[in-house]
Amino acid sequence: MRVLVRGRHRRGNPLRRRSDVVEAWTALGVAVLLAVGVPLAGVWAGRWAHDQAAAIAAAQRADRHLVRARVVGGTALPLPGTADGRAGARRAVVRWTEPGARERTAVTRVPAGARTGQLVDVWFDSRGRGVGAPPDDTAVRQHGVVVGMCTAGGAAAVILLGHGAARRVALRHRLLEWEREWARTGPDWSRGRT
Repeated sequence: MRVLVRGRHRRGNPLRRRSDVVEAWTALGVAVLLAVGVPLAGVWAGRWAHDQAAAIAAAQRADRHLVRARVVGGTALPLPGTADGRAGARRAVVRWTEPGARERTAVTRVPAGARTGQLVDVWFDSRGRGVGAPPDDTAVRQHGVVVGMCTAGGAAAVILLGHGAARRVALRHRLLEWEREWARTGPDWSRGRT
């Protein structure tokens, strides 16, 4: 009995339309893409972003140096684009002594709670401009994870939107096929009843 049922199934169902077959294969393709393609895209994008961020961080570490300086004034100057009083950093005038007993003064970023006379750690680039600290390994790793997750989410959204569009087209074709079939068989059914 099972052989007959299986054999009958393989020969095709007269009620099954071509659009049904296309929709079933599309659903299978979407399932494979969601299960395999989306994670692979996320991992690939995450690794690429991590490598790029690690290269940038290494270049910044080579270009920037840490200086222990004393705040000499200007701690009330917020950084541009930050909310007043809630900023994580402020601009201030700092003074430090370089190797060779040369004293320097510059305006740079300091922590929000820094007061005049306090020692703070500040970063400068090779041109002597005050800059932020270079990203550490944790920030680089987090960047890679976020890019990978966003890429995977975007890929999943594109796949699901494409599947929705394909289902809509398949439904339209199915309805057209049913209309054609009914136009062909409908008169035979309604003749006996009138």
